[in-house]
Amino acid sequence: MRTGLEGRTALITGASRGIGKAIAMAFAAEGANVVISSRRQEALDEVAKEIGAAHPGAGVLAKAAHVGDAEQAAACVDAAAAEFGRLDILVNNAGTNPYFGPMADIEPAAAAKIVEINQFAVVQWTRLALRASLAEHGGTIINIASVGGLVTEHGIGYYNASKAAVIHLSRQFAMELAPRVRVNCIAPGLVKTHLARALWENNEAEISKYMPLGRIGEPEDIANAAVFLAGDASSWMTGQTLVVDGGATIRPSIA
Repeated sequence: MRTGLEGRTALITGASRGIGKAIAMAFAAEGANVVISSRRQEALDEVAKEIGAAHPGAGVLAKAAHVGDAEQAAACVDAAAAEFGRLDILVNNAGTNPYFGPMADIEPAAAAKIVEINQFAVVQWTRLALRASLAEHGGTIINIASVGGLVTEHGIGYYNASKAAVIHLSRQFAMELAPRVRVNCIAPGLVKTHLARALWENNEAEISKYMPLGRIGEPEDIANAAVFLAGDASSWMTGQTLVVDGGATIRPSIA
């Protein structure tokens, strides 16, 4: 089954590694032009080379931008539209978590950074993408949240609160932008990424025993979901949160 991504242009934030990189690779494999963004141009250039080697002829633009910087974000969106003529898909993937501990002990600076990168950046990049192309031509927005936005956990409560906000922002934008723009959300479980390294690196085998599907997620698992949500197969979906967690949220509680 063809996805319908051929010739479309997708912008992915936080695309120099992990889930963002995997999504960019998967979109390119489906024939989409990809605009990859993160803070470091050197890392993006390496990813662009990988995409080009794996998918010769794929349209790739690597444009560095700090996801929380309004001017850099605008420059990135403008570059995407200028390079490929229009923007069809926005993936708000970039995220951060500078704090681990009780929510009541978080310092204001750490809290502000989490809100800036995980929450308000979704609004900022969506606004820019709408003005550049999506409002006129229509398209698709995919926001990467977390199953943490649906549950409670020790240590990462404020991060999870920001991801709960992403889930609600996705629903709100879906309502406001229908029918021309579809907005959906992916809530990954524990995936082997740099951001989540402290949660899985030293006990992957033990964690996997308790996963209904027997393993921790790979970035490609989330990329596959993104291809579905960006493509024609999900054309009657908007405002939804797709949980991709290996079954973790259905696991019985341990007494």
